[in-house]
Amino acid sequence: MDANTTLPLHTGNRMPAFGLGTWQLTDDTAGTVAAALELGYRLIDTAVDYGTQPGVGEGIRRSGIERSDFYLVTKVEETDDAYEATRAYLGELGLDHADLMLIHRPPSSGPGEELWRGLIRAKEEGLTRDIGVSNYSTDLIDRLIEATGEVPTVNQIEWSPFGHSDDMLRYANEKRMIIQAYSPLTRGKRLDDARLGEIAAKHGKSPAQVLIRWNLQRGTAAVPKANLPAHLAENIDVFDFELGEDDMARLNGLNERFSSLGKLPYA
Repeated sequence: MDANTTLPLHTGNRMPAFGLGTWQLTDDTAGTVAAALELGYRLIDTAVDYGTQPGVGEGIRRSGIERSDFYLVTKVEETDDAYEATRAYLGELGLDHADLMLIHRPPSSGPGEELWRGLIRAKEEGLTRDIGVSNYSTDLIDRLIEATGEVPTVNQIEWSPFGHSDDMLRYANEKRMIIQAYSPLTRGKRLDDARLGEIAAKHGKSPAQVLIRWNLQRGTAAVPKANLPAHLAENIDVFDFELGEDDMARLNGLNERFSSLGKLPYA
């Protein structure tokens, strides 16, 4: 496993297991994205309501990286016309296609069948290679599948040792759907946990690196946010150690359905 490790999607495409999240990364988005790509990051995650799409596009252009060498994830919002929004957001990014388009969150009225149909159309027309969801429960995903026959490739959800769901992971595995973890570092709120610190010290790594490594070893993808060069470098430096079975069991046992946002929408 290294920074180029990819996970198989049920469509036959593959997605990097690790990348950069850009929520609230608005100070120098372009510079951070360019620096991340230079360090070896190969997946960038964004959304229109992050305010980072123009900077992400500029950072990609600044890096000089070939389109085939990076993976771009963005999202439509629950009030969007998903097809038209996909076209608009690609324009904002300066790209002709995304690798993965997600419904950012389910509408209050239900699973968002029309949003899903809009993304299906976008995929059929080559505007995105794959489609998925974010912040969805198993029930809402089932309803999308029942309405359209289309299974999401990814559910992007808040996910860490302190807040996750084995039921969701089993469901995702059954559907051949990847869980992509946002806020895998708990937005810094649990990095000083003593139990996490003990495991980090044992491996000569930081608590943040242990949280990322836990995700990778559970077969979930991780998109931690970072804007300082030192944190960018730290977060990608997770491929030279392995958590043992005892470490993984201890980390799994930290689960208390913690959410930095107040509630896990899928649990």
